[in-house]
Amino acid sequence: MRHFFFLFSVLLIFQTCLPYKPLGAYESQAVPPIPDYASLSTWAAHPALQDPSDQVPLNHQDALVWHDSVDVFFIHPTTLTGNKRWQRTWNGHVNDEQLNYKTDQTAILYQATIFNGAGRVYAPRYRQAHLEAFFTADKTTSKAALELAYADVKASFQYYMDHWNSGRPFIIAAHSQGARHALILIREMVDGTPLQQQLVAAYLIGWPIPVDAFPHIPPCTNPEEIQCYCSWRTWERKSGFEKPIELGIVCTNPLNWCIEQGLYAPASLNEGGVLRQFDVVYPHVTDAEVYGGMLLAAKPQFKGSFFFRKKNYHIGDLNLYYMNVRENAALRVEQHFNRK
Repeated sequence: MRHFFFLFSVLLIFQTCLPYKPLGAYESQAVPPIPDYASLSTWAAHPALQDPSDQVPLNHQDALVWHDSVDVFFIHPTTLTGNKRWQRTWNGHVNDEQLNYKTDQTAILYQATIFNGAGRVYAPRYRQAHLEAFFTADKTTSKAALELAYADVKASFQYYMDHWNSGRPFIIAAHSQGARHALILIREMVDGTPLQQQLVAAYLIGWPIPVDAFPHIPPCTNPEEIQCYCSWRTWERKSGFEKPIELGIVCTNPLNWCIEQGLYAPASLNEGGVLRQFDVVYPHVTDAEVYGGMLLAAKPQFKGSFFFRKKNYHIGDLNLYYMNVRENAALRVEQHFNRK
């Protein structure tokens, strides 16, 4: 299924809804079994699989100069969001066919594909925390659900490193819950370690990343910098912007790749968003400007833009700037090899 309405039906819950009723006590629910990352069935994207991450928007195939020499480790956002029977659990099961289909046809197809022009995509399935973990007043339950999810992300990355990386340069890319896990992963396993020399860049999108998140890995400050990270969270620009300024949070402008406040980037710099249908690229869909730890954007201009009814454009953090991020990932890979 490629229609954007399906994407919205899944991801709109990020910004608009909470589960309709509490999920129940964490202790009373069976914890899903630990994934075996030696099995390809525990990977939503893998070079040995034919999966949605392999696709490219129509007529936008890249010259994959470095593709076979670079890997992308992609951590998908929350897709466990609802109240149906298979969604009524604090942590998702990696063998749940319905949940996996939902993940594959949204986050993997519409987000992971951004990076397949830069390298081979690996995306683990993990026992993701339910969306309610980010909103419940029960912080003990929330912590347990998120820690379980992160444990899988860490295990999958370790397995990838031990069996498939073979010293190759890599990109870490993630959105929302995935970016939360990627933040911790980089702190624990990459920052200040020999792996930092293999890191091309990290795209930690849709999660607040402090400017001092990593002692040794800085925010990216230009489009060609490597061994650095980018991060932004997108909100509608309106007069009298109401979102409080968040000091010390990194915000990258994905149209000019700067982090300075007030460097406005017009929509003419937007190479195209992938929003309504996967094979349709909408050029100049919106602009971008860094403001107090947030990325401000004009209401997207495309057929069907009425779906953007809220000021929080979290659902479009990556997709509004799809082609710019795609081109930038490839550029940073090129710079990595040039400097080698």
